[in-house]
Amino acid sequence: MNNISKLTIFTLLLLSMTTSMSNVAIVTMLPHLKDYFKDVNNIEFYSRLMLTLPSLVIAFLAPILGHFIFRFGKKKSAVIALFFFSFFGSSGLYLDSIDSLLISRAFFGICVATLMIVSTSLVGDYFKEEDRHKFMGYQSAFMGVGGIFFVMGGGLLSDISWRFPFAIYLIGLILLPMVFFNLKEVKIENNPQETLGHISSNILFVYFLAFLFMLIFFILPTQIPFLIIEKFKASGSLTGTIIATAFFCNALGAITFSKLKTKFNFPTIYLIGLFLMAIGFSLIGLVSNVHYFFITSPILGFAGGIMMTNVTAWMLSKTNHEKRVKSSGYFTSAIFLGQFLSPVVFHPIINEMSDIQNFFSLIGVFLFIVILIFIMSKIFIKSNNINS
Repeated sequence: MNNISKLTIFTLLLLSMTTSMSNVAIVTMLPHLKDYFKDVNNIEFYSRLMLTLPSLVIAFLAPILGHFIFRFGKKKSAVIALFFFSFFGSSGLYLDSIDSLLISRAFFGICVATLMIVSTSLVGDYFKEEDRHKFMGYQSAFMGVGGIFFVMGGGLLSDISWRFPFAIYLIGLILLPMVFFNLKEVKIENNPQETLGHISSNILFVYFLAFLFMLIFFILPTQIPFLIIEKFKASGSLTGTIIATAFFCNALGAITFSKLKTKFNFPTIYLIGLFLMAIGFSLIGLVSNVHYFFITSPILGFAGGIMMTNVTAWMLSKTNHEKRVKSSGYFTSAIFLGQFLSPVVFHPIINEMSDIQNFFSLIGVFLFIVILIFIMSKIFIKSNNINS
């Protein structure tokens, strides 16, 4: 850590920020896209696919990319990925068919996967346990604050034209020289005993919890904009501002993680985050005025900040330097598979409901039941251990 310059750390923070904006920059554009391509069958589904298709590509290719990045080098991979991040990310400025837009979003996903794997693995390289938890809090906070500007900027731009939010992705070209000159790869002398064997099997449970978290949490960007804009007739800028409050509180939740970690273990912190998400979704079902979303969105954002930082730190705690890039690849796959499947799993349920708000109430109740089952099982296991 002592050999890592502040400029390198700052560049790593900016690199992490690009992964947070992979979807949020265009989230308020989706309802407008549906209007522009109104003659296209199933455009409501395709518009949501614009947000989640990169996630599908990432989910399938991240493990393969992890192996490639390990051999090719993290810095080289990041430089190439940043260039194409801007190239494919900004394609909405000039492409004019839903098919070409979806294809460009697929290639965009490869770039995001590469950047996320590099930034996640470098955090593990640069920091030891306690310092890592603190930095990851600040990293997630930085991503959250960046998300505020991206989603608010995207909201304002989407009110002018559905195309303009895509210009935000050109920021990758600004970051590219910083990564080239400042990003450093750390060579760590490994304990031979640590590098033997494959990725630990107990990390698979962490991958599953990361997937489950993102499956539920991604309801926020994929469903709430439609609820706010279509049912409550809010503008793109107001919708962007509401979602931005979630990102602000996401940053606060991320910072809170390091303090929680001094008192609780990883599973308990996960449960705390899940409980807050249950409260947030339940309250959305009760909203009667658009401004009440300024209460519900921060709760969900705060919970997401805690949980995302928690599962990432949990994963890194189970890896060593030799396996970190590959483990980060599988972790990235789990996260983005959850993102992709979120609208696929929940959109049919929403279609069966007369009021979308009932869906949020249902999710809230479901999470409370999951938490209750988990607590009861822990009590049962503990009582059995005492009796035996």
